Amino acid sequence: MAEHTSSSITIEAAPADVMGVIADFARYPEWTGEVKEAEVLSSDEAGRAEKVRLLLDAGAIRDDHTLAYTWTGDNEVSWTLVKSQMLRSLDGSYLLKALGDKRTEVTYQLTVDVKIPMLGMIKRKAEKVIIDRALAGLKQRVESGA
Repeated sequence: MAEHTSSSITIEAAPADVMGVIADFARYPEWTGEVKEAEVLSSDEAGRAEKVRLLLDAGAIRDDHTLAYTWTGDNEVSWTLVKSQMLRSLDGSYLLKALGDKRTEVTYQLTVDVKIPMLGMIKRKAEKVIIDRALAGLKQRVESGA
């Protein structure tokens, strides 16, 4: 099994508010930094995205890829890579845990495998940077009420 990287952050908002921002793919370019375009290709019966095309520009990694999303209840979403130009795999998840009425612990887990050779240590560092930026952006977006 591939190694993964994970990190957590506490957001001053209810889990439903946090998941609302996570599920709003069209607005990712406004707060994620690396995502330049996001297009929902298909949705489930509940209106949640099942397949999403993302145009990513993360400096060394620029990619146009499609992810398949799986929603588990109201507090977890995970994804796997469907197709990509640069990535062999991209598996991740957000897990939300309520900490009282208006606080949520968000844990982001990510495993990335690129098609070009890369040392494991460098890959883990890149995953950590992606996770930390995503969590900081999510926290700022949710807490700003945007």
